[in-house]
Amino acid sequence: MRSSRAPHTFASLSSLPSRRAVLGATAAVAGSGLLAACSGGSGMAGMDHGSGSMDHGGASAAPAAPGGYVDPAGPEVRAAEAARKASGPLTEVRLTATATPLDLGGGLSVRSWAYGDRLPGQEVRVAAGGTLALTLANHLPEATSLHWHGLALRNDMDGVPGLTQRDIAPGGSFTYRFAVPHPGTYWFHPHSGVQQDRGLYAPLIVEDPKEPLSYDKEWVVVLDDWLDGVEGSTPDAVLAELRKGMGTGSGGSGGSGGSGGGHAGHGSTGSSAAPATGGPSRVLMGGDSDVLGKDAGDVAYPHYLVNGRTPQDPSVFTARPGERIRLRIVNAGGDTAFRIALGGHELTVTHTDGYPVEHVTARSLLLGMGERYDVLVTAGDGVFPLTALAEGKGGSALALLRTGSGAAPTAATRPAELSGRPLTAEGLKAAEPAALAPREPDRTVRIKLTGGMAAYDWAFDGKPYAADQRHPVKAGERVRLEFSNSTSMWHPLHLHGHTFALGGRAGGARKDTAIVLPNGTLTADFDADNPGLWMVHCHNVYHSEAGMMTVLGYRR
Repeated sequence: MRSSRAPHTFASLSSLPSRRAVLGATAAVAGSGLLAACSGGSGMAGMDHGSGSMDHGGASAAPAAPGGYVDPAGPEVRAAEAARKASGPLTEVRLTATATPLDLGGGLSVRSWAYGDRLPGQEVRVAAGGTLALTLANHLPEATSLHWHGLALRNDMDGVPGLTQRDIAPGGSFTYRFAVPHPGTYWFHPHSGVQQDRGLYAPLIVEDPKEPLSYDKEWVVVLDDWLDGVEGSTPDAVLAELRKGMGTGSGGSGGSGGSGGGHAGHGSTGSSAAPATGGPSRVLMGGDSDVLGKDAGDVAYPHYLVNGRTPQDPSVFTARPGERIRLRIVNAGGDTAFRIALGGHELTVTHTDGYPVEHVTARSLLLGMGERYDVLVTAGDGVFPLTALAEGKGGSALALLRTGSGAAPTAATRPAELSGRPLTAEGLKAAEPAALAPREPDRTVRIKLTGGMAAYDWAFDGKPYAADQRHPVKAGERVRLEFSNSTSMWHPLHLHGHTFALGGRAGGARKDTAIVLPNGTLTADFDADNPGLWMVHCHNVYHSEAGMMTVLGYRR
């Protein structure tokens, strides 16, 4: 039996009105001016029928790229979009980013920022080969954006303020419109400061009209680490604390600038005011992982969530014994890797980061921030814990699979499947249709990961991010990325707009996000087939905001 969830088209997904007053037009004007200055552009890039649109006070197309590089909305980008030949259905969605109370279960209610009034935000489903048109209205007190994590889309829709678009100012809106060629499990979130570590994220499922897998139900599982609104904590305050460094008493030398680590690292205006520094310290001391090393993360989170719920009141997925279930697992965390297992079940891994792999079985999986895995399970009879350990941090998240009667597992449950070494992407091979064709690289880009906790100066090659950085590539090249990690921490590295073959080999799993271990290396090959200016960054949101980001730029 194929999945019971057939592709369909939404008319709209409207969210609740803003519960918080928004800033006025002055902030919008200031934001646009600063962006133009930071990006080196002199005005708006050209727009065409396929690109996004704005209203007054909202976002605009990206400024023109520096001389010699492809413009994010230039003719090369328009030609690449036309070549995708989107002939499938148009999916139209309306979404509102707003301040709202969120019920996380177990008596925990917080005030945060979210898409509408739910966590995660409303799932969006589109058909591969179709077009998505999503209008984001910004009812937040500061500028925002929306990045489509993992999609090979047109460059001016990638959602990076200061690089591919202008901010969506408070009170403004922007329509992201683009072809969606590849099926898979993806998600979306802001690329503005540390906003992703609030409630601003949601799954994006691109369904295959010719789905080759056979299963009965789908279970979308979104993992997260949570601190916003707990005892006065905010992500901005945590970043401000981290930037003081470990025992130095001063800010890190490689920060991206701006008060409290707001949006300044992306070329934006940042927060409307310096963040509060109240609440308990959230700096993680220690955190040992047998996979990731002795520094599992920077932040000690008070809660870990599956689909927006704490382990004290977990979300429940119901099925019948013997049904085949496809789990689409997304790590939407800010600073936490998760080791996940389903008690009493074996996981058959079918995809990672949206692309098929040769099927392998595993007892547990390890997901860095931004990574996704699709797995198949055959449901047993009873109530089973889906447990996600916060790797090296001691806490855990929990959801339940219920197919029959029985007492529900508790937050303290640790399935036996979590013991032993979890499966990671290095143990996977690309399925034949997804394998990158064998070819020697035409260009090698070498990037060194630098920095540390002492000064909180995370960067590439010792240089914190600036909007004018470029590592040049040319269309048609096979490009090899060689990352050398000189730091004592692990980093999940994410490439926008492309997928790469892991390990620099044709049969390596196709990924857009991959872990590089402490003092380790990561090799990734990709074909330069999507022109524009594309971010490469650590998907630890605090590392990226400190400066661990750079840009691959297509030369004209």
